Amino acid sequence: MAQNRVLVVGSGIAGLTAALDLAEAGVFVDVIDQYAFPGGQGIRLSCKATDTCVKCGACGVDDRLGKALKHPNIRLMTGSGIQDVRKSNGFNVRIRQAPGFVDPNRCDNCGICLSACPTERGILQGTSGHHRPFYAVNESACLYVKDKSCTACREACPTGAIDLDAAEKTESIHADAMIVAAGFSIHSPLEKPYGYGVFPNVMTSPEVETVLKRRGRLVRPSDQSEPDRVAFIQCVGSRDAKLNHLWCSGYCCGFALRTAHLLKHHRPQVHTTVFYIDIQTFGRTFETDYKEMQESIRLVRSIPGDIYPSENESLKISYLKPDTGETLQENFDLVVLSVGMIPPAGLEALSKTLELRLTPEGFLGDGNGTKPAGVFPAGAVTGPMTLAEAAAGGARAAWQTLQYLKSP
Repeated sequence: MAQNRVLVVGSGIAGLTAALDLAEAGVFVDVIDQYAFPGGQGIRLSCKATDTCVKCGACGVDDRLGKALKHPNIRLMTGSGIQDVRKSNGFNVRIRQAPGFVDPNRCDNCGICLSACPTERGILQGTSGHHRPFYAVNESACLYVKDKSCTACREACPTGAIDLDAAEKTESIHADAMIVAAGFSIHSPLEKPYGYGVFPNVMTSPEVETVLKRRGRLVRPSDQSEPDRVAFIQCVGSRDAKLNHLWCSGYCCGFALRTAHLLKHHRPQVHTTVFYIDIQTFGRTFETDYKEMQESIRLVRSIPGDIYPSENESLKISYLKPDTGETLQENFDLVVLSVGMIPPAGLEALSKTLELRLTPEGFLGDGNGTKPAGVFPAGAVTGPMTLAEAAAGGARAAWQTLQYLKSP
């Protein structure tokens, strides 16, 4: 009997978990991801361990990615998306793969191309040791792709690994079933009154994660100094009626408290403040972890109204005192915006291609009664959730897929 083949859309923790479970069951799995590097949003997360592991789940994504890249039954394609799907005893899928500008066999991950590129985000940098090559030409920002006006990265590359004339590829495959694990996008806080994009020392939670993962410590973008007073503002883009984002994003409280606790562990003189609506539970050890964190983190049940510039590129936060309603102002060296999850870019188009219905919020929901046979949604594409919940969703989708493949 021919080996079953399944297409997984998305290489985050849900997609990787599903792919590994299917591959171990003898199924061949094609995993595609629209981004330059595999691993989804979770691959950017930094370890929050202090003296002991705090079960943040960051290492789980790296671990699954490493196993998936080595598994003989898994093929992983980045920069790839579905062009067309036709149903015929399964799914005939045409896939478009972006040009492979950087040859992984010749690139030695030196980073010279990143320094040479004159365009912001013209060269993208990976966040995992499993990202090979570790650098990628950003097709949407590259000046050579736009008008052939710049070849700086190609000229600077000492190993000749960059081919700016590389062409996109298309491939047609047949899949017996599909798992949609397209993850989520991050809300942009540019329109919030917090000065993001205006004041250099206002960062988003994903930016903080990336800095911590790459450098092992948090520094201010303005002067690369370590901040002594850090504020975390929760629910930026979540639980916001003005945006019609009424959902809780699930992971933000865990991020803020674990990160604030980590900063205090590394530098006891740091003062961390978390401005919040309410604290959502996170992880199996929440009760004990939360009690410990409360001893080192200042919690203020108030969401700031505005941020103003202050001396030495610090920031002044204005907020209402919870018990009296009095307006207070405080200075901080760095402000971190815990930005929420929103439906992933391109999901609406993908849902039309696959004849999937979206929820009123724009996610896929759990797929019950809203999907064609043989298509299984998994992970945060069905709604905001934690890493652990997304991994469980991937495992569930793999089990559902196996049952479907066994059915007559």
